[in-house]
Amino acid sequence: MAELFTAEFQWLWAIVLALALFFPVRGLIWSLAIRRAIKKEGEIADEQRQRLKKRAAMTSILLCFVFSFFYTASLFK
Repeated sequence: MAELFTAEFQWLWAIVLALALFFPVRGLIWSLAIRRAIKKEGEIADEQRQRLKKRAAMTSILLCFVFSFFYTASLFK
């Protein structure tokens, strides 16, 4: 079990951390995007909400993975 906490498994821990952060970050980005769209345009349609959710998911995937990679890199050095 102790060998799991070595630098050899940095990628594993980066992916685990990215998955743990994905859903809260996606929800935060999505809610901010929805609020901005409502403030800008008024009421928005369901298809626009889905499009904003897909955009938020892509942004959060990139953001969470980059953050988790650099965090685990600094942790295991």
